[in-house]
Amino acid sequence: MAGEKSDQVAQQSQNFYNKGVAAFERGNLDIAIDLLVQCVTLAPGFSRARKFLRAAQIAKFRKEKKSKLAAQMQDFSAMMLRMKIAGMMKAGKTEVALLETEKLLSMNPLQSQNVELAVEVAEAAGHPEAALFTIEAAYENNPDDMQLLRRVAEYYMKVGDYTKARDAYQKLNAFLPSDQAIFKLLKDAEARVTMAAGWEEASGKKEGYRDLIANKDQAKKLDMKAKAVVSGSDADELINEAKARIEKEPNNMNFYRALARLYTQNKRFDEAVQTLEASLKVNASDPELDRALSTAKVAAFEAKIDALRASGDEAGAQNMATELDQFIFDDLVSRVQRYPNDLKLRFELGLQYYKYDYFDDAIGQLQLAQRSPKERVEALYYLAMCFMKKNQRDMAIMQLETANEQLPIMDDLKKKVVFALGDLAEQAGDIEKAFAHYKDLYGADIGFQDIGARMERIYKLRQNQQG
Repeated sequence: MAGEKSDQVAQQSQNFYNKGVAAFERGNLDIAIDLLVQCVTLAPGFSRARKFLRAAQIAKFRKEKKSKLAAQMQDFSAMMLRMKIAGMMKAGKTEVALLETEKLLSMNPLQSQNVELAVEVAEAAGHPEAALFTIEAAYENNPDDMQLLRRVAEYYMKVGDYTKARDAYQKLNAFLPSDQAIFKLLKDAEARVTMAAGWEEASGKKEGYRDLIANKDQAKKLDMKAKAVVSGSDADELINEAKARIEKEPNNMNFYRALARLYTQNKRFDEAVQTLEASLKVNASDPELDRALSTAKVAAFEAKIDALRASGDEAGAQNMATELDQFIFDDLVSRVQRYPNDLKLRFELGLQYYKYDYFDDAIGQLQLAQRSPKERVEALYYLAMCFMKKNQRDMAIMQLETANEQLPIMDDLKKKVVFALGDLAEQAGDIEKAFAHYKDLYGADIGFQDIGARMERIYKLRQNQQG
């Protein structure tokens, strides 16, 4: 009886799969998603069905054009569903949570929080292949996301597809050649690929990993890539290899980055600039490539300035330094215009405006930049500095106090924030408040700016007030 029921479920799930795939091929994405969800509900381990389901979800998401309000409402619904799924996970209801993640991914299969939660649930439910499909599909639609690529590589290793794991780690290694952890994982993947072809033959030999890798030239190249800086003939070999990769795959941006990085390491800045300019002709709307190009141009300027100073031409070096300052400013203005939603660029432009005393312009950029979690606290500090320059001390104190609350550790930024709060309190004649701020800073770093002299001055003022 149980066998009959099992056969019936298998047949039903196969029927849902067949109909779902047919609907997907006809472009009926809503129907395809509904049918494939029913399929994986009956058979959670039906890998092909889940793979088609993920493709249908992404195709539908790409096709839909939502208004801003509709998108905001969907984001709110997704947030509530994530909370519901988290509750199911705490209660140990992993299979039910797995089904709910399909609803979540149907809303947005590329949103990082949705992807991460779906992966976590799939792992907990004992379906690593579902986790892999989710990450793999998200990465295929965001090929420059190295964090996703790292997760893809990890899952290939977990499910034993070592060839794909090796390929993924090679891409990561090309993008992050100085990351020793990635290099070690790449060596491990290479070794596992070769194990099946002859572990016994290589076992026990000196420098075993070299013997496990069939291609000795590849082993040499891995050793070269592991170095923080590759120079000389080793660099020439890797540069030629990177050029060949670009010629073979001209749309792969990671190869351009790797080549530009090699040129930069060897102080061949003009060639690095040319490489990145070529990459932007292929992909004109990549802010990270744009940033890399700006960095390479700055490095080229700095190399010329150093050369002029070394030759004794200090006047020429000063003129070149002025050109560099102008380039940095103009470049940031231009990139903010191209990428108005890049809050890191807003922050950097705000600092430039602050540097040249354009305080109102700086405030405008920094107020936008504080929306970024990464730039928020430092943006608050520089907003306070702008308000101080404009003699708007109440506004400055408000920014600094907000920043101070969000800095739990007395790091370099918190020291500057606390010092500024103490300074403002001292200017206002609030000796006790100034003393409290200075004391915190003095206890953490006695050598910070002139904190020692300020403590002595404040201590005497307190004695006079109390005496």
